[in-house]
Amino acid sequence: MLIQIINPNTSKEITQKLATLAEHTKSKQTKVIVRSPQHGPRSIECFVDEQIASASLLDLVIQGESENVDAHIVACFSDPALYAAREVSSAPVIGIAEASFKFASTISAKFGIVTMLTRAIPMIQGLLFKYGYEKYCTNVRSAEIPVLDLNNISNQDYQSLYQECGKSISQDGAEAIVLGCAGMSELAQELSQQLGVPVIDGVSAAIKHAESLVQLGLSTSKSGQFSTPLSKEFIGRYNHLSSS
Repeated sequence: MLIQIINPNTSKEITQKLATLAEHTKSKQTKVIVRSPQHGPRSIECFVDEQIASASLLDLVIQGESENVDAHIVACFSDPALYAAREVSSAPVIGIAEASFKFASTISAKFGIVTMLTRAIPMIQGLLFKYGYEKYCTNVRSAEIPVLDLNNISNQDYQSLYQECGKSISQDGAEAIVLGCAGMSELAQELSQQLGVPVIDGVSAAIKHAESLVQLGLSTSKSGQFSTPLSKEFIGRYNHLSSS
């Protein structure tokens, strides 16, 4: 089994962090390719970042399809271009936000989400409604940490994250915590031990979800919404997407 994990931003540090996490999370028989685009934002922290990163992300999905990967993982918590990626892919495409919501709602009646910046909260709330998980989420909180600061997180930032997770449990009634950024992945186990509740890292959840789908022989349905994109010409920098 070969899984492609795509970091949609261009931070090499985050890409390496994801590669290390994947090696510790995947099954022995699973191989992973961890990639990030050559062009785009260093971090994805707003809608502009997400839109610019999406086109490069799709190029990597198409590349993975040509290499016959068995599944793709979009390793950004805004799940950028997820539905578009499913249109261009026959293999399953997993977004880490959607995967973490599935896992959290399975092991808890109510879960809280702690993300990086306040401005990301409406985006995450939109995903909860889009996927149908809004009734399971107690609240979305932010630790006010820029994404790239996670490459070398300070004790002060870690304490801010820990405190927001604690408030999610004590004040909002969360029974599990979802970490709202791929860059937080390596902190899940330590936070879970300190908080005494399950802490879900979306990247690990997505890897296990992808492995399950591949083992069950399930792929992206090409009947309906995720059918192959309409044949048309693209102009300029997107000419490579043209089809006859």
